[in-house]
Amino acid sequence: MSEPRDWNSEIIAEFRENQGRVGGPFEGAPMVLVHNRGRKTGRELVSPMMYLADADDEAVIYVFASKAGAPTNPDWYYNLTTAGTGEVEVGTERYPVTVTEITGAERDRIYAVQAGRYPGFAGYEEKTAGIRTIPVLALRRA
Repeated sequence: MSEPRDWNSEIIAEFRENQGRVGGPFEGAPMVLVHNRGRKTGRELVSPMMYLADADDEAVIYVFASKAGAPTNPDWYYNLTTAGTGEVEVGTERYPVTVTEITGAERDRIYAVQAGRYPGFAGYEEKTAGIRTIPVLALRRA
């Protein structure tokens, strides 16, 4: 099995070669490349992930710090929430975003929509039950 960095690199390359589309387990899913700066290293990092577009505001997309149901949040979550900003690539466009964590009933509603569309997210939530609540971040075009 590939290392996560190699796997991410392959997805990033495929995303860029195909105007934001990828195949395999993500075929047909809305994908985004999220750029963030390591809060400890200062290095620019890129993380491919699925997103949910806001139904009412085209300037907002939601991303989910699921880490495939691991007991801890992914590093990119801490990098984005610490900085409060980042950049995204959606399709062939790259633009800056502000980052806001969504909590409470609104978080639950948005997560339920994503889990309804992509059942893997429901499985991630089951794995983390009693351990952590999977964070939902709103990324708003700056």
